[in-house]
Amino acid sequence: MAEHTGHGRSAVVIGGGLAGMLAVTALRGHYDVVTVVERDRYPADRSFRKGVPQARHLHILLSGGQRALERLLPGTLAALTEAGARRLYLPRDLLTRTPTGWQRRFDERRHPTLSVTRPVLDAVVRERALHAAAAGPATRVEVLEATEAVGLTGDARRVTGVTVRARNGDRSAAATRVLPAELVVDASGRGSRTPRWYAELGREAPQEVTVDSGLAYATRMYRPTARDDEPDAGVNVPGWPGCPRGAAYIPVEDGNWLLTLSGVRGHHPPTDDVEFAAFSATIGDPYVHELLARAEPVSPVHGFRDTCNRRRHYERPGAVPDGFLVLGDAHCTFNPVYGQGMSVAALGAVALRDTLDAAGGPGPGVLARAQRAVGRAAEPAWMAAVGADRPYARGNGAKAGLGERLTTWYLDRLAARAAVDRIVGAAFRDVFCLTAPPSRLMAPRVVLRTILLPRLPGLSRPPTAVEPV
Repeated sequence: MAEHTGHGRSAVVIGGGLAGMLAVTALRGHYDVVTVVERDRYPADRSFRKGVPQARHLHILLSGGQRALERLLPGTLAALTEAGARRLYLPRDLLTRTPTGWQRRFDERRHPTLSVTRPVLDAVVRERALHAAAAGPATRVEVLEATEAVGLTGDARRVTGVTVRARNGDRSAAATRVLPAELVVDASGRGSRTPRWYAELGREAPQEVTVDSGLAYATRMYRPTARDDEPDAGVNVPGWPGCPRGAAYIPVEDGNWLLTLSGVRGHHPPTDDVEFAAFSATIGDPYVHELLARAEPVSPVHGFRDTCNRRRHYERPGAVPDGFLVLGDAHCTFNPVYGQGMSVAALGAVALRDTLDAAGGPGPGVLARAQRAVGRAAEPAWMAAVGADRPYARGNGAKAGLGERLTTWYLDRLAARAAVDRIVGAAFRDVFCLTAPPSRLMAPRVVLRTILLPRLPGLSRPPTAVEPV
C-alpha cells in the first residue's frame, strides 16, 4: 500500500479487538492519527479477557481469511504458527460426519485452516498491527484502554467524533470527553450500540435481518493422555435435522484440543462436567465420545448462547452518515459455530483498505463505497450461515421464498455429493473457505455432477487412509 499523509486527518476506531486492529491497519497511511477506544485493559500475557465473551471457544481462520490477513499484515500467519497455531488442510486434516456418512479424506492441500485460541490470535494481530503502525511515519496510533464509547457526536447527516468515558466508576457527565474525528469506525462487535446512537442523532436504524437457529454450545479443553492417543486429524460432527446435536474436536496450541458440543432448542449442551461428557455420546456419531476416553480435561466447561445471525444493512444507500463506517461483527454477525466471523472481518478490512487505496484516500463518496465493499465481502458467508440455520429458525427468520427453498434443496444435495466427489467437494470448499464466490457452485460441471449423479452414502467409519487427488 502506498503510504501518504493527509492534512491533519484523524480517525477513531471503536473496539480494539481483532476487527479494530484490522481497521487500524486498513486506515494506516490514509489518516494522520488513529485513536482506538477499547473497553478493556489488555492482559500482560496472552490470556483471556472479559470483553471477548466468546474467547474460550473454538476459533478457526479459513483460508480466505488467512489470505486477507496476510495482505493486511504480511508475516502474521508465520507468527501465529510460531505461537502454536495448528494448520489443518481440508478435508485431509478434518474428519467430517455428514447426514449420509463420513466424508472421504482427500489429500487436498488448497485450503489450510488455522486453529488457535482467541487470546493468542488477538495478541499476535494486535502486536503486529501496532508495530507496523509504529514502524512507519505516516500514521500515529493511540490506544485508549479501559475507555468506553458512549455516543457519537454530529448530526443525522454527518458524524464528527465520539464521546468517551474512562471505565473508572465515574459515570457523571463531567467524566466524559469528545474525540473529534473525520472518520469513526464501529468495530465493537456483537454488542454494537450504533442502532441506539443513530436514534440519538435523529437517524433511523438500518434495516436489520436476523435468523436465529436457537443453537447454543459449550466448550472444554482437553489434552490427550499420551502422545500416541492424539488423533491424526480434527473431527467435525455437525448437527442435522434428524440429529440436532453436534461436536467439533480440534487441536490448538500447546498440545491441547478444544471440544465444542452444540445443539438447537431443546438440545442445548450442559455445562456440568459429568453431563458434558455424557452429552458427547448423544451426537450423530460415537467417534468423538470414544476419543474422550483417551484424553483428560484441563479446563472447566464454558457455555455460549448468543449465536443469532444478524445483519444490519449499513451498505444500503443512505444507511450511514458521512464520516462513519461499520466493520466486523458490528455490521454482520454469524452463528459462531461456522467459524466465519474472523475471516469476514479480515476480508472487510481488506475491502476498506482497497477502496481507500483506489480512491487515493478519503474523499466524497469514498466511505460509502467502502461500506458497500464491506457488505459484499460478508455476502457469501451470510448466505452459507443463513442457509444452514434457516431450517431451525422460528418467526420471521424461518420464512423462505421459493427461490431460497430451491437453493436450499440444491445445496443440500451438493453437500452430500461433496462428501464423496473430489470435483464437487473442491468447489464446495472453495466457497465455504471464502476463496471463491457462490457462483462457483453453479459451474456446469458441478451442477451436472450434483443433480445427475446418484446421491451416494458416505463412509460408515471415520477414514484413516488419505486418498490422493
